[in-house]
Amino acid sequence: MATWTPGSAVPDLRAQNAGTGRRARRGRAVPWRLLLPALPVALAVLAGLLAPWVMPHSPTTGNLLGRLKPPLWVDRGGATHLLGTDLLGRDVLSRLAWGARVSLPIALLATALGTVVGSVLGLVAGYYRGTVDAVTTKIIDIQLAFPFILFAISVIAVAGPGMGVLVVVLAISSWVSHARIVRGLTLSLREREFVQSARALGASNGRIIFRHLLPDVLSMIIILATFEVGRIIVLESTLSFLGLGVQPPTPSWGSDLRDASVYVRQAWWMATFPGLAIMVVVLGGNLLGDALRDRLDPRTVHTTKL
Repeated sequence: MATWTPGSAVPDLRAQNAGTGRRARRGRAVPWRLLLPALPVALAVLAGLLAPWVMPHSPTTGNLLGRLKPPLWVDRGGATHLLGTDLLGRDVLSRLAWGARVSLPIALLATALGTVVGSVLGLVAGYYRGTVDAVTTKIIDIQLAFPFILFAISVIAVAGPGMGVLVVVLAISSWVSHARIVRGLTLSLREREFVQSARALGASNGRIIFRHLLPDVLSMIIILATFEVGRIIVLESTLSFLGLGVQPPTPSWGSDLRDASVYVRQAWWMATFPGLAIMVVVLGGNLLGDALRDRLDPRTVHTTKL
């Protein structure tokens, strides 16, 4: 606030208020740092949603006479296949778009399930402490010590490959990070004055957890979930590459990479475009998580402004 001393000029309050209003409008504006990373993710989602109406070819129907055709701009490239064809003559562009309809929903479902389970366990363990906290912490330590690939192979070998099994396996790998971080935040928040006041007024434990503690950790939960989507996409592609994830003929970015592994020298486009799709979407998701952290986490807002 501006101060005034005798003999000095009277401060122009209207100009100061106008400057404050401009700064407030700039603060409310959506930054480009948030929009640019979201663009490749939005394009992948849009391509997956519009694939049945926009893509010119079927992702599962091939033509052996037109197999291993290079992209349109390369010599001998097929005029009807923009990104070329694979070993069975299937259109690579169509399989990329239809693969987004598989890979992205699996990643979103697994992330949502892992986020809900991990956040609830973290809140309960951090609030109650004692035996609940000790048991939850030991389960986290056991899972972190067990290799995920071996766990996925064991579960899928027993339950059989399928979309539902894949979502559950990926969710199991996702809840640990949420539980650890939310538990740590809850341990620090449970001794704050607003929690003590709610407890003194007779609020139940459930009300304190979900009405007072959850809103304070919700921004961190959203940030963690944004990062987890990219990690789950990579894990799903890895399992599909190993033959443990999405089964043929269903298109998937990981299974496309598996088919292309034998033809890397003959048909570089088979591995290049699915790999680029995974890289661009995961990178966009991670950059979006960074931007959301700077935007939502109060501990980084001051540092970002400096």
